[in-house]
Amino acid sequence: MYKRILSPMDGSEFAECSLEHLRNIAIGCNVPEVVLLMVVEPFPPTTGISEDWRHKLEKEAKAEAEDYLTKLVERLDPKKKGITVKTAIAHGRPAGNILKYASENNVDLIIMSTHGRSGVSRWVFGSVAEKVLRHSPAPVLIASPIACRAN
Repeated sequence: MYKRILSPMDGSEFAECSLEHLRNIAIGCNVPEVVLLMVVEPFPPTTGISEDWRHKLEKEAKAEAEDYLTKLVERLDPKKKGITVKTAIAHGRPAGNILKYASENNVDLIIMSTHGRSGVSRWVFGSVAEKVLRHSPAPVLIASPIACRAN
């Protein structure tokens, strides 16, 4: 049924709590490929910071994202569990890049967590999970903060 599952990660514990769901579904459904995606947001152009310095910071952020994803792959223990895990890094706005990756790479399922913001903070910051859920070309499984705390 599922051939490629996408799991966006943002470096938070809440995002990582979806890994257990990802592993269980990948194993149980014999999914050939799992992709962990991290979107590195650009540093805003500000006065006082040179273009070269901003590029350096973005390069460091990308390297940190690669290290982070490598550690997550190790946690999934793909060889022992019999799953193939790939990583991907995108640059830009999270929701848009998650949706773009899913569309361009024939993703069959997205598994992600939500931070559970509500009220004003959700209005101000938006909800990546909600945007993905509303516009996704594939089904979306969302692990709630309450479910994450229970694990």
